[in-house]
Amino acid sequence: MSQTNQPSQTPLRESQAMPMYKAGDPEVVRREVAELRALQTKGRWARVKWYFSKSGPGWMQSAMTLGGGSAMASLFSGAFLEYQLLWVQPVAMLIGIVMLAALAHQTLAKGVRPFQAMKSFVHPAVAWAWAICTIAATMIWHFSQYSLAAGMSLDLLQAFGGFELAAGSWQQTVVLLLIAFGILYLCCQVVWNYGKGGRGIKIFETIVKCIVWFIIFAFAAVVIVCSCSGEGIDWGAVGRGFLPFSFEGGFHLNIPESKTGVSIFIASLSAAVGINMTFLFGYSFLAKGWTKEYSGLAKFDLLTGMLIPYTIATSLMIIAAATTIHSPEFVASGVKNISPIAASSMLEAAGLPPIVSRLIFGLGIIGMCVNAIIMHMLVCGFAVCEILKIEPSGWKYRLATLLPIPGVLGAVLWSKIGTWIAIPTSAIALIMLPVAYIGFFLLNNSSRYLGEDMPRGRVRFWWNLGMIAAISITLLSATYYLINQFLL
Repeated sequence: MSQTNQPSQTPLRESQAMPMYKAGDPEVVRREVAELRALQTKGRWARVKWYFSKSGPGWMQSAMTLGGGSAMASLFSGAFLEYQLLWVQPVAMLIGIVMLAALAHQTLAKGVRPFQAMKSFVHPAVAWAWAICTIAATMIWHFSQYSLAAGMSLDLLQAFGGFELAAGSWQQTVVLLLIAFGILYLCCQVVWNYGKGGRGIKIFETIVKCIVWFIIFAFAAVVIVCSCSGEGIDWGAVGRGFLPFSFEGGFHLNIPESKTGVSIFIASLSAAVGINMTFLFGYSFLAKGWTKEYSGLAKFDLLTGMLIPYTIATSLMIIAAATTIHSPEFVASGVKNISPIAASSMLEAAGLPPIVSRLIFGLGIIGMCVNAIIMHMLVCGFAVCEILKIEPSGWKYRLATLLPIPGVLGAVLWSKIGTWIAIPTSAIALIMLPVAYIGFFLLNNSSRYLGEDMPRGRVRFWWNLGMIAAISITLLSATYYLINQFLL
């Protein structure tokens, strides 16, 4: 086989590893592989306990996914459509897991860098399209993250500072930009020092995670309190909301028909698994030194680290918004925005004072957005380095991480469309996702690439069926969005 068709299968060296991951210690990997082989003779519970202790990449993906886009898609879904779209984000995540499981199988089996594998065994054009779409989608998503982070920060400053800046005024624009550049400075410090480790990074990560999970627990409290209140929650409607179809008045899909509803539907699909996540995921295994023996752990990690936490978090947000914000008057108003005051009022249902509710909600959204901005910068920088074959360190890497910096200007959009900005940006990013999915499908069916590790027989049939369904749903959804927005 020619050299161009056989990329290097050497795992990432310390200097080649992604900055957010410390390269796996070969001695630790050898010990874990021996433990995995020994687990094959033990019961399921023993394997589950071991898997829980070693999970990692799935949780990293979950942290990246649960950003401002997911939060706003969930809140708008509940506020405008009540429980109708509860099924969308779990299904979207499940679709993404099918494709990411294929990527995990390929990477663990062959140890080939995913971009090089797609370039050599599918087509260079597909690999370049995947990388370029990853960078483009990351830059598009950046606008909404800065808009939400700056807008929520300004809201908190006004709430606790006792002043109010006129919407759209030059004073508000200046303050929003100053906040956005302050956030950029903070994120740069974190991103550029990730590979160095250090106590400061760990403390920052811990604070962000605590804030995000605290707001999720607050939404859980809202749901519990509302469920026990006089009005209660219609749990029958909640259950029906998790079904993609309905038989009332004949069979039909639970998909909204209005332009606003369609935008929320598409944003919910896109927020679950973005194309930038697909680029990051395969390299996380190489950086940790995982091999094909880790296949079971990788699948377990996807289910417990991504599907379950994400489904719980987004479902709680939808139910809370549906219970506290949704009303015929709100929907009829046609206002494509949920003000921070209205959103934070949800938490008042849990018994929190208004000012505390506003603080918790605002910090939660800011934490989600800052976390997403950091991950976007890391992914963008690593993608550029991978394309240009540059070590992800030094000034070239730092410059690459600044590629999404135009997103800072998204802060000025806060006065125009507020929280709604997360919806169109997520919807636009979905259009690029099929590029990655098609590439993974072709790689999973390439005997030239996978050889004896290519799925065969019944396993191959069901896996291909799932991947074709995932690709079809994504393509049809993107097409439906474009037709609904621009032709109807």
